[in-house]
Amino acid sequence: MVNITYSLVIPVYLNQSSIPRLLQALEEMHQRLDRELEVVFVVDGSPDQSYALLRDALPSLPYPAQLLGHSRNFGSFPAVRSGLLAARGRYFAVMAADLQEPPELILDFFRALKADECDVAIGTRNSRNDPPLSRLASSLFWGLYRRVIAPEMPEGGVDVFGCDRAFRDQLLQLEESRSSLIALIFWLGFRRKLVGYDRRERQEGKSSWTLRKRIDYMRDSIFAFSDLPIRLLMRLGVIGSALSLSLGAVIILAKLLGVIQVPGYAATMLAVLCLGALNLLGLGLVGTYAWRAYENSKQRPLAIVSMRMSNHPPREPEKG
Repeated sequence: MVNITYSLVIPVYLNQSSIPRLLQALEEMHQRLDRELEVVFVVDGSPDQSYALLRDALPSLPYPAQLLGHSRNFGSFPAVRSGLLAARGRYFAVMAADLQEPPELILDFFRALKADECDVAIGTRNSRNDPPLSRLASSLFWGLYRRVIAPEMPEGGVDVFGCDRAFRDQLLQLEESRSSLIALIFWLGFRRKLVGYDRRERQEGKSSWTLRKRIDYMRDSIFAFSDLPIRLLMRLGVIGSALSLSLGAVIILAKLLGVIQVPGYAATMLAVLCLGALNLLGLGLVGTYAWRAYENSKQRPLAIVSMRMSNHPPREPEKG
């Protein structure tokens, strides 16, 4: 019986070009972890040959490995969640398939967790070797994220983490639809350790973390963890009410003084348009919150695993 102490979850999407390097790095990591590593690959509806390459390599891998395939693309958080659910170790970590986060970082996670220094280890970027435009976009994104959603967020953001079984079990109990994995990690609390690393330059392909996905992720995070839209709407309502009262007082005074002979069409239309826009904005914000509450009430699974393979017979997870 192979001893599994460490489980590494790797979401896979459009990574076929990096898989050969990934498998080599995992073999070296397995040796450095006294051959107690398990790897869980989760192919999140990737349209390339990622699943086929991993399926063909699975029987010959020198470490216990599972290969899960989602029925379609559900997103990175559901992929991580599927992997954590299937993992059988005592300590867990999540790593990107493109190897921009060095494998040494995962080893640091496992060392800190095994030494009971923390319940969750979080990778923080000391530097990143991305193009200037990408660095600027990332800096703006995570700066806004820290200001609006999670003030404890490191300046460079978070992509990977490791945790013990207690933290993993609590994280998996949170079955929120369209939420933010990173925000949930900070919301849960527990003993936390930040582990710095230098992010590597991407060697193959293009990042799937597009501007549109950044915007969607920010929107999901704001509506899941912040009441900022409601507070902004309330402030707009207060400002609009104050302006309306002021304008009303001016109009009444002008009418009493005989300045206004004919009711002003422009002023009337301006007031109608402003109030109408505020009403539509309010309905949109309230509708968004209501729709997300409805989505969570349906209790649909966050992802569907349609394919599952393993090169090692299943066994019960270790207690601890």
